Amino acid sequence: MRKLYILIAGLLISFNALAQKDTSWVTGGTIGINFSQTSLTNWSAGGENSLAINSLVNVFAKYRKERAAWDNSLDMGYGMLKAGEKDFRKNDDRIDLLSKFGYDATNHNKWFYTALFNFKSQFASSYEYPTDTTKIEVSKFAAPAFMLFALGMDYKPKDYFSVFISPLTIKTTLVNDKVLADAGAFGVDGAEYDALGNKTKDGDQIRNELGAYLNAKFQKDVLTNVNFLTKLDLFSNYANNPQNIDVSWEVLIAMKINKFLSASINTNLVYDDDITIQEYEVVNGFKVPKTIKTQNGEVPIAGPRVQFREVLGVGLSVKF
Repeated sequence: MRKLYILIAGLLISFNALAQKDTSWVTGGTIGINFSQTSLTNWSAGGENSLAINSLVNVFAKYRKERAAWDNSLDMGYGMLKAGEKDFRKNDDRIDLLSKFGYDATNHNKWFYTALFNFKSQFASSYEYPTDTTKIEVSKFAAPAFMLFALGMDYKPKDYFSVFISPLTIKTTLVNDKVLADAGAFGVDGAEYDALGNKTKDGDQIRNELGAYLNAKFQKDVLTNVNFLTKLDLFSNYANNPQNIDVSWEVLIAMKINKFLSASINTNLVYDDDITIQEYEVVNGFKVPKTIKTQNGEVPIAGPRVQFREVLGVGLSVKF
């Protein structure tokens, strides 16, 4: 974890140094931290005390010189929530690094031959809580991590809007954890066992997919002190159900109240046909998987699901 923070800090310092020495670079971004608290004393309507802290980093570095264009962006978020007597639990955790290098195809600064790299993961472990006293690790840094390598065309009619289309994209899913890999988490092939339950083959920790990819991004100050950012990623696997398109759509609205105070709304919608979501219910105070009766007995209710996350915060922010 410390190495990742050092790497990110090094990238930001390097881009800033380049921008100061070379006017072909443009850098900027927003760094903020948001707080919320609820405190109840003899409150007849009921409820629980709560404390939430969320941090947000959105930075970019763009290079333009003659017919070359290199766009880099880094979006990160991390948040913790404490409700009642429970320990702090994570409510936001993401890393999204995007870098694309293009060469002007028409000499009009609109269409670019482009190579793109995208890395997505998280900082810390996430857990399911079957009861208030037990937890099960369901993900961690690099388990999963999603990487995209794509070649295609990038259309940039404006500085604040671009659409990248690639017919040749490799999507790599990394599950750097043996337990999760053996369970077949995040679409990798799970472990194989014999009739006695002995493992005969470890689960795969890497899965590669070849397909088509689209990335669209819009970021602009739509009103005074209001910045609107939206990103859409679409991926179709040529070899496996190409009609089932993986979707990642993020929206960030950052509003400056004054020099330091800010408010932000961040949403993220995800659908991945290869990620199975288990449905749960509470029985006698325990969280247990939902099942359905079939001819082969009780079968867990699970499958691809639309995932949605929303974070609303008010706090301190620095825009540069």
